Amino acid sequence: MEFMRLGPLGHERPVVRQGDTVHDMSSLTNDIDGIFFDDGGIGRTRTALADGSLPVISGWENERVGAPVARPGAVICVGQNYAAHVAECGLSTPEHPVVFLKHPNTVVGPYDDVAIPRGCTHTDWEVELTVVIGRRAQYVDSPEEAQQYIAGYTISNDVSERDLQNNRSGGQWTKGKTAATFCPVGPVLVPADEIDPQVLDIRSFVNGEPRQDSNTKDMIFKAAWLVSDLSQYMILEPGDIVLTGTPGGVALGGRFPYLQEGDVVELEIEKLGRQRQQLVAWDKA
Repeated sequence: MEFMRLGPLGHERPVVRQGDTVHDMSSLTNDIDGIFFDDGGIGRTRTALADGSLPVISGWENERVGAPVARPGAVICVGQNYAAHVAECGLSTPEHPVVFLKHPNTVVGPYDDVAIPRGCTHTDWEVELTVVIGRRAQYVDSPEEAQQYIAGYTISNDVSERDLQNNRSGGQWTKGKTAATFCPVGPVLVPADEIDPQVLDIRSFVNGEPRQDSNTKDMIFKAAWLVSDLSQYMILEPGDIVLTGTPGGVALGGRFPYLQEGDVVELEIEKLGRQRQQLVAWDKA
């Protein structure tokens, strides 16, 4: 079962895909958001699919695919969380997660254009397994308990402008992470009980050439552990998303050039699908 949102930006409608068939969820919910997750929406969808009460949609392939979660209240990100990425950047393994935020309005669909910020030349890609929070979480005591608070998983591209991140901002990461379109999400959300998040192949490509090629088992801090840890410092709300870090193979590592207008980035995670974005100038997005 895969949740999706179809339609123009800001006017997406909720659907669920089962195999090759896509079903309209409008009778169950107005959107796939925190209210849906907190109200047992995933379970209600399973029941509706089982009893055949959700209409089948045809021709959906011709529609825009939006982020599978309606605009989250928070986009929480973890940096330096893959051993190979830490090594390629010449850093020490962190003792605690490196945490920063993106503005929720950075979230766009998985195939939408990504805009290079005005005057910037160091735009980078980062494929990331993304946790979607399903229940209000505060002081979650263990990774095992944290499983109860995870609605599902999806893919995000933590697009980064490295000059703004490391130089012009004095090292304030959020300034280099939060430009418009800097968080493509999707195409699907897979419920947490249908996937093991720590054994997934994770890859990225630029103009068809391989860049990142790893597995989520290389994560230093695992997904459920991160949810537990973050809940000690902040309240996680239903519909919030947590980007869990990226493997080695980004431009910051020095082996590959930064992105330019016209470049195409593709990102994929096993069982979660594939994204594709074209880079455009900031005034053409």
